[in-house]
Amino acid sequence: TARLILRDLVNATLGFEQLATLTAKPSKSLHRMLSPTGNPSMDNLAAIFAAVREKLQVSLSAHSVAA
Repeated sequence: TARLILRDLVNATLGFEQLATLTAKPSKSLHRMLSPTGNPSMDNLAAIFAAVREKLQVSLSAHSVAA
């Protein structure tokens, strides 16, 4: 799933300790959020994406599609 891909990206780039510092969220909570059973809020996902975007110096965008 996308959550697990994001978890792999965090592990390969920032690491959860640096992500915790950048997002002001506990590392343990971030691990739970990005676990197979995690359910991160949109605010938490936005904070994670912002930290990854800053680290990688890339632009990310998302859009919704009607179901």
